[in-house]
Order: sequence, then C-alpha cells, then structure tokens
Amino acid sequence: MKYRTLPGTDLQLSAIGFGCWAIGKTWWGDDVDDPTSIDAVHAALDHGINWFDTAPLYGHGHADEILAQALAGRRHEVVIATKVGIRWDGEGAHARSDLRPDHVVADCEASLKRLGLDTIPLLQVHWPCQSAAPIDATLEALTQLRQAGKIRWFGVCNYNAETLTDILKIAPEGLACLQTPFSMLRREFNHGLRDVVAPEPSAPRLGVLAYETLARGLLTGKYRGLLPPTFPDTDLRARDDRFQQPLWAKIQPLVRALVVVAERLHVPPAALAVAWACRQPGISVAIVGAKRRAQVEEHVRALELLARERVWQALAPHIEACRP
Repeated sequence: MKYRTLPGTDLQLSAIGFGCWAIGKTWWGDDVDDPTSIDAVHAALDHGINWFDTAPLYGHGHADEILAQALAGRRHEVVIATKVGIRWDGEGAHARSDLRPDHVVADCEASLKRLGLDTIPLLQVHWPCQSAAPIDATLEALTQLRQAGKIRWFGVCNYNAETLTDILKIAPEGLACLQTPFSMLRREFNHGLRDVVAPEPSAPRLGVLAYETLARGLLTGKYRGLLPPTFPDTDLRARDDRFQQPLWAKIQPLVRALVVVAERLHVPPAALAVAWACRQPGISVAIVGAKRRAQVEEHVRALELLARERVWQALAPHIEACRP
C-alpha cells in the first residue's frame, strides 16, 4: 500500500480508502449481507487500507454499526472519516442537509456513539446546507467540536468552486479536505475546483478525496454489452441515467477498452479505473466502495499501475471520448 499525507494535516491515508455506502445495505440492492461486509472490511485491513469513509446517511447509520463491529479493537488504529448534517423527514425516506450548529453537534455526538469513538479523526459536511444556516456558523460549530476534542479534522463534500472559495476565505484552522466525485466519467473537479484547492500544484491548499471512482460499478467491466443491465428497485442504479440509453451506449467503448487493456496486463478493469483517478493532479486519495473481499482485492491492484505511462497513453483517447 502507498500512503499520502493530506496537506497541512497529520492525516496519513492509504492511497485507496474503503467506501462504506454499500455496506449500509439501503439503495445497493438485495445482495448485501453483514457477515460478507465485515469480511470486506477485514480484507481492506489485510491490504493496508487505513481509512474508511462512512456517513449517517448510509443505511440510517447501519454502515457505521457494521464498520465498528468489523474494526472492533482496531478502530483506534485507523482513520474513520464520517459526515455530518443529515436530517431525515418524518418517515425516514428523504434526507436534507441541516447545518445549523445545534444539529451539527447532535449529529456528531450520534456518530461518536455508533462508531464507538471518543474522537472522530475526520468529520465532513455531507453536502451544502438546505436549511438556511450560514456557512460561517457551521464552521464555528465544527471548530468548537475540534476544540472540545470531539473531532481532529473537518472537511466539506460536494461543494462547487464558488462556494469553496468563500469557505476558504473564512475557514478556520482544522479544515483538511474536500470530498468530490471524480472518475473517467465524472470530472466536475476539473471545472474550477482544482484551481481553488491547488492554485499552485506543488502547494495544494486542501486534500482532495475522490469518490465514485468506479462510477457505481460501470468501470469495473462487469456491466457491458449492447443492452443496459437491470437492477431491482432497491438498487439506486435502477434510476441512474448512465445505466440507461443513450449514455449507456456512449460509455461502452471505454468499458471495452478497459477490459482489453486489463486482460493484457492481467489485472482487473477496476484497478485501471482506480489507478487513473489516483494519478490525476490535485487528487490526494480515492474512495472505492466494496461489498465483498474479492472487490477489495481487485481495487488494490491499482497500485501496480500508477507508473505505467504507456498504459495511460493507450487509454487516453478512449477516456477523452467520454469527456462529460
């Protein structure tokens, strides 16, 4: 495993982190079971992955509970990154972002309890506020949690370049990172965000945690052919435009190219997709979700590919053809 330190922090993270959304069960189909999820977490530890990205949203806290169970006595040896700000509607079916200070504190306390921690290594705002809370009040609440020893560092997720610029103008000590979607198929980070977090490439202002690096499985090579796959209603991919026409047809040439190159290199296609994300300027580390041990073992093969320049030259035209 390779490790990278987030700029301005003492957080040394494995280049690949374990994304916990799927092990929360909700929205990821009917094939997720807790013993298999626990085994996947153990596989991550076996391969040197030292950080786990979770959130209260993931299965209404179920991912937190399974992660805590899987890590058991080792939870203080790793970096657990979680999120804050979610408030559910009365039936628990829809979530909104509530970043008012009292809710930020209450949400943090609930996460501490579920995860069995005294201090959360990294607490991130899940997405921009939908409850009219000013960002400076939210940042002050996070600062107070840090001063109280409840969290070590904090970050933000899913912010655009304009709002992130405003945050950096007022950001107190303790702001460590931005989490943002980034893959061969999603490159919003290139549209201004990179210039905000790393105006000087050699001296980035924030760490960047890339998520959805496999595009919800599209870049694993598992899903290919003339017709899109079908998913049960319990799987969010049943409503993802990328798994439907016309986007499905546009993406398939890239998927075929990944499969061909992967076969020649004797690696899984997923490893190519993860390695590509880890190589990109401004990206610190990549979050990769997994349901099973075998998936983790595919993802970590990415580390073999980071310096294979001829591979990336061969794939470049296919990746550019899918530019968003």
